[in-house]
Amino acid sequence: MKLDPSMLDQLTADCKTPQDVAALYSQLLQRVIDRGLDAEMDAHLGYARNAKAEGTPRTNRRNGGTSKTLKGTFGEVSVITPRDRQASFEPQLVKKRQTRLGDFEDKILALYARGLSTRDIESALKDLYGVEVSHDVIARVTDAVLDEVRAWQERPLEAVYPIVWLDGLVVKVRHSKQVVNKAAHVVLGVNLRGEKEVLGIWLSESEGAKFWAGVLSELKQRGVRDIYIACMDGLKGLPEAVTAHYPQTLTQQCIVHLVRASMRYVAAKEMKAVAAALKRIYTSVSIEDAERELDAFEQTWGGKYRAAVRVWRNAWPNVVPFFQFPPEIRRITYTTNAIESLNATMRKYTRNRRIFPNDESAIKSLYLAIREAGARWRSIHNWRPALQVFQILFGEDRVPVSD
Repeated sequence: MKLDPSMLDQLTADCKTPQDVAALYSQLLQRVIDRGLDAEMDAHLGYARNAKAEGTPRTNRRNGGTSKTLKGTFGEVSVITPRDRQASFEPQLVKKRQTRLGDFEDKILALYARGLSTRDIESALKDLYGVEVSHDVIARVTDAVLDEVRAWQERPLEAVYPIVWLDGLVVKVRHSKQVVNKAAHVVLGVNLRGEKEVLGIWLSESEGAKFWAGVLSELKQRGVRDIYIACMDGLKGLPEAVTAHYPQTLTQQCIVHLVRASMRYVAAKEMKAVAAALKRIYTSVSIEDAERELDAFEQTWGGKYRAAVRVWRNAWPNVVPFFQFPPEIRRITYTTNAIESLNATMRKYTRNRRIFPNDESAIKSLYLAIREAGARWRSIHNWRPALQVFQILFGEDRVPVSD
């Protein structure tokens, strides 16, 4: 679109510095976005603002608007997102919960999520797109993520999560001129619709049951009223921390973790035979069959691999719940694969940055990795049969009846 020169002169008459041009651009951008959102609302309702009703009565109308601040390399722009009475309007120009604009900002965050430093990103953008984006701009874009992280970490959660996985991974962070290992505590949940959702991520000096107790307390404050099954590794004291906050929750130890822990004590030449014996335990139809297989395992291998047997005996109270579940739920809970897959994605995106300069840098990278992973997630396969089983096991007073 070519503007009339006199119009351009009028628009730029007071622009004497690059800052003035940026301010003018922000105002124009705000007008364009507001006009675009209004046009989207007109299309959604089927009539323009202030148009007279014709024919059948209108069942939906405009209902004011919500102010939102969008951040970008241009600064900040305040726009108004229109609302409708039925709350069915889904804007596309500026989507709900969107807080940033600009393709290059998305590219910057994607590169940052993959572990590149701000200076590496500056060089990559110049090489790939021939565009020079200053170190300071890149730093501002990535720092803006912290506001998003805080809002995400403090958001209200759903009342019921049938299954949650609790796990942690280690990241290296520079602290007082030293490099220390810190534990990133991650909680992944499945809601009543069968959708996976990361409930939060917390950084601490080490992974321990005491810190997990604080995490669970925070989840309760954010609205989580009930959890049916909590899946976890073999961290001592973690099952007790869960049941202290959620007394009705079944704690389930990861079977894969148990197999790995017990196989550490087995000689290489006998791993195949021992693995087959262990498989007979966790594939048993009932708890009685599983206990018989565990006794048989101890009788056969206990003399040579007593430590491997002890791993299963010590964990058995948190393995027992697994055998009351039918196949629909066993397939979901028998392993922490869901959260291990998430952790693998986080490690993939953070391994390029072997040492983070501070806690905030680590949290930003982990959050961006979670956001990228979540964009590819799908609902749990065959979730409805599993939910029906939950209703039978736990009762309709805990499990809502699905439509």
